[in-house]
Order: sequence, then C-alpha cells, then structure tokens
Amino acid sequence: MKILVSDDVSEKGVELLRQHYDVDVKINLDEDALVACIGKYDGLVTRSMTHVTKRVIDAAVKLKVIGRAGVGVDSIDLKAATERGIIVVNAPTSNTIAATEHTVAMIMAITRHIPQAHNSLMSGEWNRSSFTGIQLQNKTMGIIGVGRIGSRIAKRMQAMEMQVIGYDPYIPEERFKQLGMESVDLDTLLQNSDYITMHTPLTKETRGMISADEIAKMKEGVRVINVSRGKVLDIFALAEALKRGHVAGAAIDVFPEEPLTKEKNPFLGMANVVITPHLGASTIEAQIGVSVDVATSVIAALNGEPVTSAVNMAPIPANIYTTIHPYFDLMEKMGTIGVYLADGPMKEISVEYTGELAETETGILTTAVLKGALNPILQDTVNFVNAPEVAKSRHIAVKEVKSQDSDTFLDAVTVKVVTDKGQHRIIGMLFNKTEAKIVEIDEYRVDFTPEGYLLLAPHVDQPNMIGQISTILGQAGINITGMQVGKTTTTGTNIMAIAVRDDIPNDVMLKLKAIDGILDMNFINCNLHTN
Repeated sequence: MKILVSDDVSEKGVELLRQHYDVDVKINLDEDALVACIGKYDGLVTRSMTHVTKRVIDAAVKLKVIGRAGVGVDSIDLKAATERGIIVVNAPTSNTIAATEHTVAMIMAITRHIPQAHNSLMSGEWNRSSFTGIQLQNKTMGIIGVGRIGSRIAKRMQAMEMQVIGYDPYIPEERFKQLGMESVDLDTLLQNSDYITMHTPLTKETRGMISADEIAKMKEGVRVINVSRGKVLDIFALAEALKRGHVAGAAIDVFPEEPLTKEKNPFLGMANVVITPHLGASTIEAQIGVSVDVATSVIAALNGEPVTSAVNMAPIPANIYTTIHPYFDLMEKMGTIGVYLADGPMKEISVEYTGELAETETGILTTAVLKGALNPILQDTVNFVNAPEVAKSRHIAVKEVKSQDSDTFLDAVTVKVVTDKGQHRIIGMLFNKTEAKIVEIDEYRVDFTPEGYLLLAPHVDQPNMIGQISTILGQAGINITGMQVGKTTTTGTNIMAIAVRDDIPNDVMLKLKAIDGILDMNFINCNLHTN
C-alpha cells in the first residue's frame, strides 16, 4: 500500500508509516496537484494546510483513510469522505498541553502588553507608562467549551485566583463541580466575563457562534481569546468592537481562512491585539505526539481495525474499548461465516450478547459483524464507517439483543443471519480473553478457530466419512491443517470442521458434495479481512 504525506509532519510518524508502507512526502500541493496524484494512494496524512475537498475525494479511487495530524478536520470534506467509506482519523489528545499553554501565554500577553512593550523597547524607546496592564486576580474567566483543553485552562486560571465560569451543553453538571467552576448559559457567560476564551470544535452548532450579536452582549472592556477554530469567531465584528473600545483586547491564533493574508487581516495596526499564525499545537513534543498518534491510527485503519480517533464514526471511550477490543476479529469472522452459510439474500442480521458484553456498549461490534458479512459479497470495500449505511441500502434489518440469560454459554455472542429460506445461527466465544472459537453452528456443536479456509460438512454418522473426504482433498494436493468432528442435536448426524491451507477448486467441491451421507457442504474463506 502507498501513503501520501502532504504536509510538514514530524519525521517520527513518517518513520512509523514507512515500517509498514511505501510513503511519499509531497508538501504544498494545491487542489489540482492533489487531484492529479491522489488516485494511486491508499492513505493520506495531512495537517491544516491541505484541503481535502470533494473533488480530491472523488479522484481518490483507492483511498481508505485520511489522517489529520492534529485536532481540527474542517479542512476535510467529512460528508464526501463518509459517503465513500473513507475513514477520517485525527490526533485529539497529543497537542492538548501545547494548546493549553499557548492559550495561557496569549492571555498573559494581552493582560500585560508584552509583545507591544517588547517591540517598543527593541525600537529604542523606554515608555513604561504606555504599557500599564491589569491583574488577573479576582477577574472572571469565561470558558466556551470545557473539554480537554478548556478544563485545563480552568485549572490554570483558578491558580491565578480568577473566578471561572463555563458554557458547554455537552458537559454534565457533575463535571463542572469536579472542576470547581460554575456552569452557565452562553448569554450569562458573555455578560459577566472579563475574559472569554473559546475551546470548541468546529461543528454546525459552533460555526459563527460568536458574531456581532454575541460580541454586543459582552461586558464593556472584555478581552477575547481564540485558540480553537477560526470559523467559530467573526474576526471582522471583533475588530470593529476593538476599534470602538467595547472590547479592550484580543488574542487570536486561528482564522477563518489560513494562511491569513494582509488583505484579509482586520487587525493590522491595532495596538490592543496579539495574533499568532496558528501556533497552538506548535511545540516539539506536540508535533511528535500528533504525528505518531495519527500514523498509528492510519495503520490500524488500513489493517481493518476500528480506530478510537475516527471522527466520522461513533467514538469509543477508552474503558469500553478495553473490554470490546479482543472481540473485533471474532465478530467479523462470524459475519463472514454467516454470509457463507446464507442460502439467499440476507434480510436480517441479529447479534445477541450475553455476559459482560451485555453490560457495555456494543454498537461497533455489531458493525464488525456487518463488515464481515458484506465484504465477501460486494465489490466496494465495506468498513466500520460505511457498513451500517451499506446494510440499510440493501434493506438488511440489523438487530442487537442483550441478555444475561444463556441456555448454554456465558459471555457468548450469537449471530443470526435470516434469508427468505430460513436462518443460520453462529455462536462464538473468547477463551482466556484471547482465543477466538466458534462453538455452535445451527444445531451443530463445534469447536474451531475461525482462521484460514474452513470446510463445514454436516453428515450422516457412518463409517469412512473422514477417510473419503481426506482422500479427495489429498488427491487434489490440498493440505489439511486441522479437523474436528462434533455431535449434532439430531440423532445419527455429525458435523465435520476441516481447516485447509489453500482454496478448494469447484471440481473438488463437487466431488466432496457427491459423497454418500453428506448433508451439506460449506467452504468458508475466513481470511477475508478488509477495511
């Protein structure tokens, strides 16, 4: 596989990618250049300077994953990527401290006029009276967005003896109490804060959330800081408020269009503004961290594994991921076995969880079953992003059942595949939290590891069944790597599970099916494992 790195990303991450793939580094590509070359790549790693538009995505015929070495993904057309089943991943935690510390630096800069005083002194002046600042102590800091960064800003500002209030409709009241800060609505925050700092992602709700109307509600003499996303704040309305004196100062690190040009910079010549060129994540430690994190996520995505930092699929909390992660491969293999057993178009896929899995979030595991069931029958790649939508488009009903009651197995997963002609049931388990086993298929008790190629042969319990099958496979040069025979619930019948190293040609399958006493014959490729 080939990876394109289109921005200046730390070499640590690039080295990690090169251990697995062929990597090209081509920076400063405009849209035309990116469209011209993207068709040969399976993965793309970017930062904020690369704009992955719908046109780029349409040209990316092989692309499976886009990795953003940073947090914000507003430079990527998420809708187009999701429709194509392209996983978009970011690195949401590695630059948290860098962004927090830069925010603190910006707050101090506009409080004590540090850049202006520096420039004055460097030009040969000594003008102390022009740069009299204020103290943070006893002032009110309003934080919009109290997530990873906002919560850390709160702690640091509390250490400066500030009163801290916050607005975040997605954070529970209990979390605010843990942080020792008051939860308020947006209008209350705007009206009562001496400082307002923004730490939100760019979403439909936050785009333009601080415009002229919101700025008009702010306290006279407020200071505004934005180290989040440029399109959250109307910088032109802010510039007008600064000119009028309604806003006393501003510190801005991000802009609606980057790079910020002289022609579109409304702050030129303003003495009460500090602006920096998107430096929030620009520390050595953060750049190494986001580079390695996004490389790790890209590798996982290309290996067909779920990625906790994927932004166009439901996120998986770390504690839940620890519980469900060992089951991913088993679930996908069960879906694959189910579609091979299906004797017609699938109408419904039902997944039942018992034991510990019944007590946790299992949606992504059900998606793994869909992924395994759909990939063998479709030409286009099905992955964790598009599997639910693909199932819906094919009118396959998906059901998830959780139960603490099990007739036979504890901590088991049961997958049922329903067609017009009936249904098939597969039960799987993990032994010692690591060893995946299929323990039941329909009414047949089995015990096999879902790997490689498997031949499932329900048959009449009579002499020489193993011998006849072994002879036909041996004569065809097909090596048997494992065999297991299990009883069924029907008197006088068994099921044989045979693991083989290679594919079985159709003419050999016809000979096997013709053996007297063979009730059915299913050949399953458990190697199918695509992203």
